[in-house]
Amino acid sequence: MMTVRTRFAPSPTGYLHIGGARTALFSWAYARRHNGKFILRIEDTDQERSTQQSTQAILDGMAWLQLDYDEGPFYQMQRLQRYHEVAEQLLRNNLAYFCYATKEELDEMRERQLAAGQKPRYDGRWRDSKQSPPVGVKPVIRFKNPSDGYVSFNDQIKGRITVANHELDDLVLLRSDGIPTYNFSVVLDDLDMNITHVIRGDDHVNNTPRQINILKALNASLPEYAHVPMILGSNGERLSKRHGAVSVMQYQEDGYLPEALLNYLARLGWSHGDEEIFSREELIAWFDLSSISHSPAKFNPEKLHWINQQYLKKTDNSRLAELVVPFLNKDNCQVSGGPNLTRVIDLLKERVNTIEELADAAVYFYRPLEPTDELKAQYFNTETKSLLTVLLGHLDNIEWTRESINKEIKAAAKNLDVKLPKIAMPLRVMVTGEAHTPSIDAVLELLGRKETLMRINTCLAKFPD
Repeated sequence: MMTVRTRFAPSPTGYLHIGGARTALFSWAYARRHNGKFILRIEDTDQERSTQQSTQAILDGMAWLQLDYDEGPFYQMQRLQRYHEVAEQLLRNNLAYFCYATKEELDEMRERQLAAGQKPRYDGRWRDSKQSPPVGVKPVIRFKNPSDGYVSFNDQIKGRITVANHELDDLVLLRSDGIPTYNFSVVLDDLDMNITHVIRGDDHVNNTPRQINILKALNASLPEYAHVPMILGSNGERLSKRHGAVSVMQYQEDGYLPEALLNYLARLGWSHGDEEIFSREELIAWFDLSSISHSPAKFNPEKLHWINQQYLKKTDNSRLAELVVPFLNKDNCQVSGGPNLTRVIDLLKERVNTIEELADAAVYFYRPLEPTDELKAQYFNTETKSLLTVLLGHLDNIEWTRESINKEIKAAAKNLDVKLPKIAMPLRVMVTGEAHTPSIDAVLELLGRKETLMRINTCLAKFPD
């Protein structure tokens, strides 16, 4: 029985972005679903743009999303000898040839074709040429693409695709500097790594017939192809940075959970009934290529927010505490000197969408926040000062539990003959610096008697007489 082998093959010319991460996820899930192997390959033949920093960003993104690979990472630049061997084999078998056309000649040819309203393509001038090679010109090696017939393959997502061979020109296999082109190196890599299913973005559909012809020239069996529609921005246009086309690691910095992002990416163009929230194990059990949409998916930040919120709600508080601490430290908060962070998180996590928002909501527990001028104008007045002064005297002597605090605030409002918000709202603003928090009795219990009374006294001292 055939072992399913998939691969993710990014170019290290930038970070791992959402589209790449989804392609990696689909390839990973398919391999896991069929007890196969998932291979990571770094396609680093673009020497001008490939960087070690980008390679590391890809590896970091894969690690954060826990897309574990069984083999690799393999690097194309370490396989140059293999590409040269096969190019020479194709030359010997008259399936490839040296092309000495200069860049200037090719530019002129292209301009002439465009002026005549033709599709720009290499005209095959060196394909069967008997002329002597020009002195001083380093040739490229071109593939002899079949001149008649058709290339036809059954795409697992798009269905049957057929292209006439006369539509395809003789592509370059090896550049004049000996570096292979994408279409050549990817064919040999997939062949040597026994890839059975090539799952990639549909921007590669046009490359596939060319790659199939090279495989046929090598008498190799063909993998299955599945070309995944692209991801568009919420506005229906190409995904931009404003609409989510940022590094996967940016989502970590913005406070998303990796399992939430993974869940969202899986639903971006793939579905299993009406399921919205599912585990990695469920994704593996359910994933199949036939359920991938034929249409481009739209990136929806609000939906990602919602999914992340669902994961936050059910994530262990101690794990969230570890994730929140770096955000709080960045915000000049001394966590060790304040309330128990796991209890603070338990109080706040249902009110936020991200780890960053969770940290922002927790700041006032670890350092006083100055209310805005608008809040001061609304709540800091002589009437409030007299009401809070009375309450302050009672809070000093009670058992410091949520129930006792709640009871004391209500009793003060009743005794002073004012509605509860007349006391609770200014109290909230004085202690937290904000108008919207969880129930004030819960906040005060966590904050502690000493810190609560100190903050009230500090504020009262600033009130107008």
